[in-house]
Amino acid sequence: MTALAWYSAVGATLFALGLVTMLVAADRFRRVVALNVAAAGTLVILLAVAGRSADADPVLHVLALTGIVITVAFTGFGVVLARRIDDAEAAEATETAEAAGAAEEIDGDQP
Repeated sequence: MTALAWYSAVGATLFALGLVTMLVAADRFRRVVALNVAAAGTLVILLAVAGRSADADPVLHVLALTGIVITVAFTGFGVVLARRIDDAEAAEATETAEAAGAAEEIDGDQP
């Protein structure tokens, strides 16, 4: 098995595991991590293709570095967004519980 085939198989496996986990997981943070695993798989494949000949293709290496930067930026954005959504859902649940408690108090006061 050549290095290209080995790294391509590893990259495809990482991508598949990340994609399946992203589609199956219910937790938002787990989905962000799964997306990072899928992105790492694509970067491994890209680097495997870049190193297939004696002269490495600098364009593919630059694309891989750009992909790393984009992945880090998206991870930060995704974590902040997931946290805000979780906080908003928690606040909404609290408001709903308070409203239900206030409605029970009002109903309890009437004869």
